[in-house]
Parts: sequence; C-alpha cells; structure tokens
Amino acid sequence: MAFMRNIHDLADLITRHAPTDGVTATAMARASLVRSAKPTMPMPTTYAASFCLVAQGAKEAQIGEDRHIYDAETYLICAVDLPVTGAVVEASAERPYLCLCLELDLETLADLIAAEPATDATGGDAPAGLQLVSSPPEMIDAAARLLALLDSPQDAASLAPLTERELLWRLLQSPAGAMLRSAVDSESRLGRIARAVRYLRARFAEPVSVEQLAGVAGMSPSSFHQHFKQVTGQSPLRFRTLLRLQHARRLMLANAMEAAAAGYEAGYASPSQFSRDYVREFGVPPRQDIVRLRATGGLPEVA
Repeated sequence: MAFMRNIHDLADLITRHAPTDGVTATAMARASLVRSAKPTMPMPTTYAASFCLVAQGAKEAQIGEDRHIYDAETYLICAVDLPVTGAVVEASAERPYLCLCLELDLETLADLIAAEPATDATGGDAPAGLQLVSSPPEMIDAAARLLALLDSPQDAASLAPLTERELLWRLLQSPAGAMLRSAVDSESRLGRIARAVRYLRARFAEPVSVEQLAGVAGMSPSSFHQHFKQVTGQSPLRFRTLLRLQHARRLMLANAMEAAAAGYEAGYASPSQFSRDYVREFGVPPRQDIVRLRATGGLPEVA
C-alpha cells in the first residue's frame, strides 16, 4: 500500500515553508500559505475563487449573514470571487493557524468537466458561491504531495501541474462538485453571476448600474438581484460598495494616500459619502482605522 501523507505532514510542510506570520507566496503561482500565531480581528476582504485547506487552527468566514468555521476537518471552497469578513479564531504561538490556499484554475476545471459525461447545471436556483466540505484523507494527501514539491524544484515544474489537476478532480468528486460545475458553465445561473462578478470587479470604480450587470448576466434585473444575493450573500450595490471600500483601504494603508483621494480613486464623488460608508462598514473613520490596522500588522489578504 502506498504511503499516504496526513494532516500532520501537511502542517509540518506549511510550518517549514511559511516560517513567519502572514501570507507566503510559493514557487507555484496559484498556491500560497497562511500562518498566524494568534487569533485576528474580523477583517473584510475578497476571497478569490479558491480552495483553502487548514492544517492547524481554525478560521471563521462570514458572507452576508452566514458564518462558516473551517478547520483541519473541513476545507473551504469558493467558486466565485466573494466579499468575506474573515478572522482566525483558533491559533497560538505553540499551535499557529496554518492553511494552504490554492487559486482555482478554471481552464483545467473546464477540461476535467468536459472529459466526463455532460451534467445539466443550468436549471434551478444559483447555489451559494462558498461551501465547507469534510477533508478526506485523499485530499490531504494530494495537498501535502503538492507542497512537498517545494523541496524538489527540479520536479515541481513537471509534477506540480499534475498534482494540482488531481486536487481539482477530487474537488469535482466532492459535495462541492455541483457548485464548481455550475460556476464553470457559463449558461448556468451561477456561471452567469460569476460573469457579472468579474465584470463588476473590473469596473467597481465606475457608475455601473444593476441593469448593466443584469445585461452582462443575461437576466432580468429582478432575477439577477435575487440570484446575485443567493451566490454572494450581498446585493449587487452592496457588493460594489465593499469592493470600493476595500480598495480605498488598501490605498491608504499601502500608499499612505489621504482618505478623500483614496475614496475618489475607488469611485466616490463625495468625500462625505465615502466617510459614511466607511464608518458603517468598518466601525471607525478612515484615519482611525488605518492607525488601528498599522498597529495590528496590516491587512490580511487570503484565507
């Protein structure tokens, strides 16, 4: 019987390749590692379409009114880009939060789906764009084998794409498989919402209307609004507001930009409206929030 790596092996690999807190990029373009030696404050961010497998500790992700806690027994899968408020809820210096995040290769997913019998994903309501699934041993083993390739750069170029493909295939066979198939199918309701999300993310600073977004999705405005909220947990306009605020927040934190200028770059014509939305979302005015963020180590980016 072939040796199978377990969750402890995965934790050891993440610890070795992410020795400090924060997000660590890897030599594999879509894979990153997250480590935190302490619980963190809830932080709004945007999760890309991705697979996140926790090796140690736990994190909470809130989307709309729904709260999801994932740990070493469950993995998180996002089928579309989603605005999420995330917080590490279980971590310590002795047992830090450790997580592998793999951005989904949608082209490879589409190839894998095309190789199987056709599945009708166009009917019914659009599913939520985020799911938690129990982590089977085979998934953990494949994830650990992927990270182990960081120790063998001469093998990684050839073998990492194969192992990543295996992970995607296992995701398609999981309870999240139907959601992923629907996201890749451009004519399914989830696929149409995903198309509108991509359009909005590219143009959030512009005065894009719900009617425009509905047109991109090929839906009536009322149907679009309903399905958009089912997938993202937010109305289209609130989603846009979150994208604008998160962008302005990063400009102020990373570029030391003044609040009014950051709000303008994010699409706000009125500094007072920007400040009102900012306080409503983050609880404090922009300048006070940036001071707080700098004191706590900045803005986390991934799960």
